[in-house]
Amino acid sequence: MRYVVGLWRLATAFVCLASVSVAWHAVNYWVFFTFQTGLLLGFVMLWAGAASLLDGRQPPAWLKGCVTLFIIVTGLVAWLILPPDDPAAAKYVFGIMTNILLHRVAPIMAVIDFLLFDKHRRIGWTYPLTWLLYFPVYLAFVLIRGWLWPHSGPRAGGDPYPYGFIDPTQISWEQLAINCVGMLAGFAILGLVIFLIDRILPAKPLVGR
Repeated sequence: MRYVVGLWRLATAFVCLASVSVAWHAVNYWVFFTFQTGLLLGFVMLWAGAASLLDGRQPPAWLKGCVTLFIIVTGLVAWLILPPDDPAAAKYVFGIMTNILLHRVAPIMAVIDFLLFDKHRRIGWTYPLTWLLYFPVYLAFVLIRGWLWPHSGPRAGGDPYPYGFIDPTQISWEQLAINCVGMLAGFAILGLVIFLIDRILPAKPLVGR
């Protein structure tokens, strides 16, 4: 069964890495949280898939839980906040929009992997707290980049802010602060949910070993 698990994980890695490959030709796409998360998940799943096939050491629980959280956030933000993709402006791989792969397919595959194929009861109670650190670092990166290079894109017209809800040129700084607090709270709640699910499920994987 570990071969099935390994192939699933390699398939997840392929979806992620193939999707983010378009950013190597449009480097300002790396400012998107989606592409950063997709790249990280792709490498972690590549490691996990190879370890399953070779019966080697799996990625640490902290890292696996972290990328699972980030890709879930990516999917939920796309579903609840972001406007629908414009097919004419979208990036494609294999004839499929990269945002569909990264916002829908990858989160579903990662959640299935976490629920069915991972060992559980390995996530410490402090892990969700440390997972929160990435968001303020990412936000600082976006805001500093936008201030230094105000016409660098990737959005239309050279707008350097990847998402309207963190674009201080479109919303007030007060609204930006409110949005950030809300998103940080969302990260915290989802991290807690992952922790609780990990504690509730049996220690051994539900599928495989």
